[in-house]
Amino acid sequence: MVVPVHPITMEFETDPVENERARQQHERFRRNLDWVDAHGSEVFAHRGKYVCIAGQEIFVGDSVEEVLDKAKAAHPEDNGFYLRYIQKEKAEWVYAF
Repeated sequence: MVVPVHPITMEFETDPVENERARQQHERFRRNLDWVDAHGSEVFAHRGKYVCIAGQEIFVGDSVEEVLDKAKAAHPEDNGFYLRYIQKEKAEWVYAF
């Protein structure tokens, strides 16, 4: 059996303005992720819903569009939001290789 090979192209961004923009976005994401870590019970209480953390504030809804609209309206400057669906049922995850 022949497995097709797909080349991977890697490019490095050298524009200092673009690198700073990306660094700031990552920092905003990091702050929102830290908020999730500190408020996990609040986040995971919304089973069967989508949650978006922006500006270290939680937004809850039934669709991705709904929570993104709420988050962007409240924090238009925060492009480092954290978005996820909270499963209805609590489950154990096993990671194995």
